[in-house]
Amino acid sequence: MTKINFTTFEEKTGIVFNEKRLLEKSFTHRSYINENPEIKTGHNERLEFLGDAVLELITTYHLFRLFPDKAEGELTAYRSALVNAIIIAEVAQEIGMNEYLLLSKGESKDMGKARTYILANTYEAYLGAVYIDLGYDVAKQFVLDTLLPKLDVIIKDKLWRDAKSLIQEKAQEHHSVTPSYTVMSESGPDHDKAFVVGVYFGKELVGTGKGKSKQEAEQAAARAAITEKGWLD
Repeated sequence: MTKINFTTFEEKTGIVFNEKRLLEKSFTHRSYINENPEIKTGHNERLEFLGDAVLELITTYHLFRLFPDKAEGELTAYRSALVNAIIIAEVAQEIGMNEYLLLSKGESKDMGKARTYILANTYEAYLGAVYIDLGYDVAKQFVLDTLLPKLDVIIKDKLWRDAKSLIQEKAQEHHSVTPSYTVMSESGPDHDKAFVVGVYFGKELVGTGKGKSKQEAEQAAARAAITEKGWLD
């Protein structure tokens, strides 16, 4: 069992927790608990559930204030592009979260797509922990400082466009295939479902995405695939 000192992370972010066990829990992946059942803090999935909602509120309100003349559809597209797992994971990597993840030995060796989603989920879990321990204003400032600066690139590179239409066009052009979508998992009660969808070129999985509806998850998966393929124009 590896014990991680989170003091340097607190110094880097400027966010110092009152409840240190809550901070540690936000970085604890389910696989780590499975491998170390004596750890009583538990894994971070409930915190991720909360952080996802906090993130949606913060980004929605920011976009609402920033673009008073934009229609709901365009604001929704901006928000979906901003809270895409690849963008969030990129931010998590930039602020050093990867160095503090509590993972099983197997998960710690995987630096591929699985790590991307672990990082994105950890960012949301950490945000949930910040909200609980230090309140909404500190959580909001963290998002404004780390994630919201990505909005400039999203708008400049038009990442908010309808991703499913764009990836269909690019898939036909480059691979002569039509993308297909598969629900990989769903969780949560009927009134608050969360879906994970994969987009495939034939049998090849080229991107996955998460959303509160199948349609939202499909858009997120398509954006992830576009980013992965380097098809931003």
